[in-house]
Amino acid sequence: MSHSSRVYFPPAFLSLMQQMLPDPAEFDRFIAMSERPLRRSLRVNTLKISVEDFLALVAPMEWALTPIPWCPEGFWISRDYADTLPLGSTAEHLAGLFYIQEASSMLPVTALFEGSPAPLRVMDVAAAPGSKTTQIAARMNNNGAILANEYSASRVKVLHANLSRCGISNTAMTHFDGRVFGAALPETFDAILLDAPCSGEGVIRKDADALRNWSEASNAGIAATQRELIDSAFHALRPGGTLVYSTCTLNTDENQQVLAWLLARYPEAVEVEPLHQLFDGAEKVATAEGYLHVFPQIFDSEGFFVARLRKTAGIPPLPKPGYKVGKPPFSPMTRAQQQEVAAAAAKCGLRWDEQHTLWQRDKEIWLFPAAIEALLGKVRFSRIGLKLAETFPKGYRWQHEAAIALADPHAANAVELSSAEAEEWYRGRDIYPERDLPAGELIICHQRQPIGIAKTVGTRIKNNYPRDLVRDGRLFSA
Repeated sequence: MSHSSRVYFPPAFLSLMQQMLPDPAEFDRFIAMSERPLRRSLRVNTLKISVEDFLALVAPMEWALTPIPWCPEGFWISRDYADTLPLGSTAEHLAGLFYIQEASSMLPVTALFEGSPAPLRVMDVAAAPGSKTTQIAARMNNNGAILANEYSASRVKVLHANLSRCGISNTAMTHFDGRVFGAALPETFDAILLDAPCSGEGVIRKDADALRNWSEASNAGIAATQRELIDSAFHALRPGGTLVYSTCTLNTDENQQVLAWLLARYPEAVEVEPLHQLFDGAEKVATAEGYLHVFPQIFDSEGFFVARLRKTAGIPPLPKPGYKVGKPPFSPMTRAQQQEVAAAAAKCGLRWDEQHTLWQRDKEIWLFPAAIEALLGKVRFSRIGLKLAETFPKGYRWQHEAAIALADPHAANAVELSSAEAEEWYRGRDIYPERDLPAGELIICHQRQPIGIAKTVGTRIKNNYPRDLVRDGRLFSA
């Protein structure tokens, strides 16, 4: 991958960077690194597999994984791309065992959990495509609840697909302007991540034209929105809670200045928690205030900024929102109904714990994270938890996303597919294994990981992999 398309640097951007990097040698290193392609990196999804087991699984593939210092489950990957399958088409990716995520974007979640080791409720204010939401869910081990918000309608679907693939059950999705939450959900969250929309100066290694529309005037407009977002997030945080503010940009207007504004606004209620000891080497990018300001040349990564704040006291609430949320279309199932569903699910190898509860909407049964229930009726959710089943006179039709999140690969009805069979499964075709199959519902597995749920029909496995996920093109065993 060559950079024949040279990176576009607006002259005003270069003069701003020269002020920020007054040492000419360091400035030259910044320019040189910005013109180099970005190293690929991935994060192991520990909801599905331990780091140790993952490394053993991919060892034969010679992926040359190098640990990322600030994320124990993160690795840079350098493999020979000449004749290799795209990472997104590997069996391990399709099964949700890892997430392709830029290394520096793993930093904010590490900072969040160092400040709030066991949060019950977390909000990710700008969540799509889901790299940080899935990282948060893994750190929470699917316990508690995450409110994952995404303002852009087109990206909500991608967010849901990533949550589904990674087997995440503790998340509720909303689709709003993030500025509503301070009024709608005051003092509700133990921890909040605001990975703010920004001018993207840090992503030029991924996109040579990232700065085509760059101007200091446009940065000032973006910073105004960021101030409104951080103010709203700060209201939604409970006293004692942790707020991490991050961007993938480099200028101080969108970073240090936004925080200076918040600190001046609530001097009695907010303190900065320094991050210079977050990981070995953090001191190289720590600012005087204790923020991390990562230029691409320091760790050979994207540019990034991370700050962690603690809310030390309550603040006056915002005016109550004027809108009506309406009653959610779900009703909780009785204890007896929940037990009946859980018993039927257990027979099919699907299990969940008391941190999740069952709700019904017409013929659908949904599994909600219990910690989200207090928020029902306060904001409108676009999707809560996961769809577990549809009810029929004869029983239940278990859903694909429930199997990915809840299935036990060691269940009596689990069927292990060969690579060739698993490929057929991902292509949406029926499978004709030449061996005896358990009758009824099957948990479909590959590499001892659940990849779906299906029924035996005679001697074949009837494929019900969701049609919108079906893959064509080259896959892992071809």
